[in-house]
Amino acid sequence: MRVPLVLIVVAALLPRAARAAGGHDRLACVGCHAIHAAKGSRLAAIPPNLQAPERRTGLPHGPVTALCLSCHGDADEGGKGIAPVSGHMLHPFSLATVNARVAQVPEDLLRGGRFECVACHDPHPSNPNWRYLRVPLGGAGAVAPLCNVCHPRKAAAGLAPARRFSSMDERDPRAAGR
Repeated sequence: MRVPLVLIVVAALLPRAARAAGGHDRLACVGCHAIHAAKGSRLAAIPPNLQAPERRTGLPHGPVTALCLSCHGDADEGGKGIAPVSGHMLHPFSLATVNARVAQVPEDLLRGGRFECVACHDPHPSNPNWRYLRVPLGGAGAVAPLCNVCHPRKAAAGLAPARRFSSMDERDPRAAGR
């Protein structure tokens, strides 16, 4: 199959970070998003995973998390089994509300008031952080900067708030791969 010249030109003009190898970096935008062939309400290129229930409540996942679980859900629960979250994810996600006694989630991290996967992760290839986290950790084992975003009372005294990454913030030069 021949690749149309226009696709080659577009790929050559993409920022280098958007063409990097690894994780989501190997996907083009259409790996997750579609416009004319959308499946579901989120312009998803793949159908949302509506089979896997939220583990604590048994309720269906929110729309953004259902898209993530299309790939990152277990194969026997409607996902593709690609780095499934079931093997390592104990933190709650895809919650309709957040208990204010447990966490103070910044409003800009919620999606329609819901706590979804994208509260902690920004999956776009321009994200320079480990595992597409919204906060740089300074190492794989040092998750405290991320945890402190929503759990500030548990943070070490005097710890400055971490700068959060968002590929949707056009003011952030990292979002453009610059």
